[in-house]
Amino acid sequence: MSIREILKNTQHRPWDVPNEPWKYYQEWNSAIFLHWKVDYYDELKKFVPKELEIDLFEGSAWISLVAFSMEKIRPKYLPYFPPISNFNEINIRTYIKSGKKTGVYFLSIEGGKKISCMIARKISELPYRYSKMKRRSDSYTSSNDTFRDLFKIQFKIGEEQKTKPNLDIWLTERYALFQDSKDIMNEYEIHHPEWPLQEIKIEELTVNYPRFKNLLKGTPNQISYSKGVQVVAWGMHKKKLTDYY
Repeated sequence: MSIREILKNTQHRPWDVPNEPWKYYQEWNSAIFLHWKVDYYDELKKFVPKELEIDLFEGSAWISLVAFSMEKIRPKYLPYFPPISNFNEINIRTYIKSGKKTGVYFLSIEGGKKISCMIARKISELPYRYSKMKRRSDSYTSSNDTFRDLFKIQFKIGEEQKTKPNLDIWLTERYALFQDSKDIMNEYEIHHPEWPLQEIKIEELTVNYPRFKNLLKGTPNQISYSKGVQVVAWGMHKKKLTDYY
């Protein structure tokens, strides 16, 4: 799909795309979605800036681990460069509201290439860090000795979800990102076609993130897989934390 076609495909969005030029293109491919309903709401609040409101689905907060392949990331007027543009990524996120917009807040972002993490952290100011990653068509592993984090999954991909549950739509169709940096909240807008979701069967799973041990507990409550989406992103907007009050 061309970028022009992507930008015209907006019927699934909760608000209009920004009225300004986009700045980055990227693809989020072969995505594994693992979602947990949060039992310890006060524990989740420790990780989310007080300037943001935790979004709820039918009264419950959620946290997700999304493991995927970042591909073809590039600025608007430049070609992508595979040694930097293509890398595996895992993010752990929760769901928030800021004013009239709903979005995500990252508790953790890991990338499988050191140079890609360094450049992404510099440009986006998102908290990228390097972890050792390896993926195949039916498995994905990640480890980080510094944080003692470990993620392993063995899986089989199933049929396409012809009718997506409302919860899956709520968890995946997010078009804003909010991330704090010192005394600033960075706000980002993105756009992509609606996620095509498939069923996934987990054959083996290890999720050990000591910092989030009370949040990523037991078997995920909701799981899915996607072949991926093409993503258009705009530049960050900085807002002082004091402006939220």
